[in-house]
Amino acid sequence: MSQKRLILSSPLLEIMISRLCQQLIENHRDFSRSVVLGLQPRGIHLAERVTAELRERTAEVIPLGYIDATFYRDDFRRRDSPIVPSKTKVPFLVENKNVILIDDVVATGRMVRAALDAMTAFGRPECVELLVLIDRRYNRDLPIDPDYVGMKVNTLDSQRVLVEWKEQGFGEDRIWLVD
Repeated sequence: MSQKRLILSSPLLEIMISRLCQQLIENHRDFSRSVVLGLQPRGIHLAERVTAELRERTAEVIPLGYIDATFYRDDFRRRDSPIVPSKTKVPFLVENKNVILIDDVVATGRMVRAALDAMTAFGRPECVELLVLIDRRYNRDLPIDPDYVGMKVNTLDSQRVLVEWKEQGFGEDRIWLVD
């Protein structure tokens, strides 16, 4: 039986997202050459919130897309059960753009690597930044280091971080550590 331990919930989660947006504003200043890609399936909720808050704070409309990296995963053919892909929706080219790739949790880095591979179908970006809500420390298999981190969480290999969003039908936003 798994145990869940609450790491973070509202309103601290909203404050964390606001802080991440403020860091983006400080580093970008101008978002005219920037786009946001939310990593399917769970990174899209954070991406939607970040772009909405950036629009509110800067009055700039930053293009938002969703990218699914299922078929680019290095374990795609190694699984016992088939992976069900999510929808990719990138209604713009990333060619020469500053891409802000957003996911809820980074652990091994393999999903981010897969997303970078999937993104090349939409052009060659000028640069790519990674924004994550939770950085699971001590789990990295690849040298992937997020540029923007809401919170670093020390985890064991046997644990996982679960982010629950209101948009998914949960009563409130919560982040759990699951054993």
